[in-house]
Amino acid sequence: MARETKHRQERAISEVPRWVLALLVAAFCAQVTWQALQPRPNARAEALGVPPAPALLRPLALGESIAAAQLLTLYLQAFDNQPGVSIPFLELDYARVIAWLATILELDPVGQYPLLMASQIYSQVPDAAKQRRMCEFVRDQFDRDPNRRWRWLAHCAILAKHRFGDVRLALSYAEAIAQGASHASNWARQMRIFILEDLGELEAAKVLLGGLLASGEVSEPKEVQFLMGRLKELEAAGKASSPPGIRQPKP
Repeated sequence: MARETKHRQERAISEVPRWVLALLVAAFCAQVTWQALQPRPNARAEALGVPPAPALLRPLALGESIAAAQLLTLYLQAFDNQPGVSIPFLELDYARVIAWLATILELDPVGQYPLLMASQIYSQVPDAAKQRRMCEFVRDQFDRDPNRRWRWLAHCAILAKHRFGDVRLALSYAEAIAQGASHASNWARQMRIFILEDLGELEAAKVLLGGLLASGEVSEPKEVQFLMGRLKELEAAGKASSPPGIRQPKP
């Protein structure tokens, strides 16, 4: 009975006055037109803020400094992807990025990921000044824990040599590793020898290489054989570059 009463109350569309239908169509068209004319939403990139101080974060983390460091890392890593906008690394404020990386390392000094981000992610932007700032940050952090952080400085030495074209800077990084990181791999500790060779300082490279072999620091037979071969090549190159009539001193 209720259904029949409801059905009787409904009116067929043919019974609706034409002026009402025309008004509805006009309102619909106006709504569609108004929406089409609206400008597209313009997502604005949020600037990277200053990181919280470690002294504040440690109590908030209830002693879980490593967990706090990981949360900061996730935030920084995801910062370039904001709702509606993607921020190229090139546009980031690198002073702020370095502050975040330093804070993360202060909370978790054993962690390596911030230095990986600095040397292999943020240093890849096409901006020489920003690349150098990241390598300077890695160099500074290396001094605080050379035996754990040498590999990131070695990567910066490679960047300095092949991307910056600054062989002297590469040599300074390589020398820091050789002198400060006693647990570094042999290839990293030997890097300065080959950089000196690239600089044309054959005699200095030969002295270093000879000293390395004489010290017995290198014990792997294949590596010793390789270095002996390089020493002979340097000696031959030194003799070839000597002026006529001057004898090379015996090593």
